[in-house]
Amino acid sequence: MRRTSILVGSVLLLGALLVVSTDRLHGEPGGKTVKMKLLLPQGDATVTVDGKEVKGEGEERTITATTAKDKDYVSVVAYWEPNNYTYIWRPRKVTAKDGEVTVDFRKPSDKEKDDIKVRFVPTPQEFVDAMCKLAKVGPDDIVYDLGCGDGRLVITAVKKFGAKRGVGVDIDADLIKKCKEAAKEAKLDKTVEFRVGDVLKIDDLKDATVVLLYMGDDINARLKPILKSTLKEGSRVVSHRFLMGDDWPPDRSERVKATMGEFPGYENEIHLWTIKKQK
Repeated sequence: MRRTSILVGSVLLLGALLVVSTDRLHGEPGGKTVKMKLLLPQGDATVTVDGKEVKGEGEERTITATTAKDKDYVSVVAYWEPNNYTYIWRPRKVTAKDGEVTVDFRKPSDKEKDDIKVRFVPTPQEFVDAMCKLAKVGPDDIVYDLGCGDGRLVITAVKKFGAKRGVGVDIDADLIKKCKEAAKEAKLDKTVEFRVGDVLKIDDLKDATVVLLYMGDDINARLKPILKSTLKEGSRVVSHRFLMGDDWPPDRSERVKATMGEFPGYENEIHLWTIKKQK
């Protein structure tokens, strides 16, 4: 991302010199002025207006921008990292109007979708086994791993726990290629499917009886209504570390500690939800 420095100005107000803490971004001559109060999820979030970064810090900021001459709005994007491997870009279209406009970035919008990317972090094998045990994976199960990474959850579910079929979905084509190679090496290429895709747009999730996750709170929140409305009664969802929000607490949680592999000594929780009958 190209970084553009914005100078903080000063103005004379009623004869007294005041330092202005707002950033002012100038568009083309003839544009409209937009004054905005931004409410941000984190104090270190980055804000851009029409692609140009506006310096600032704190969860509440006031900025003034000017639209392009032929437009009555500016495009504002907030970017932040809620943890060390989740990256969120949240867009808002802000129309110029009299007075100050409050723009709330703290919650997602149904109209303007977030762009969320998750850096691949492998799940320790002991967590994989524990997740399959918590879900009671068995020969009647079709197991989906959303954000499947290197494919180890799906491969373990089929090879070690005897699941009937496994499906892994990830947006990273390079990872999916490695997953397919691993499935072939494990002689599971007939019972395991890996494909490139957006986990929020899967059209065959209704086939799953078990869904395994290691995605992040933000994506879990987006997945929650999809899981609730799509999965059949009795289907199980297991998430490594991350929850589904206060309105859908897990049915059960267990603490797991890794003693070998990539992260010896790593300790965290896994969580189970069982889909109830729709009312």
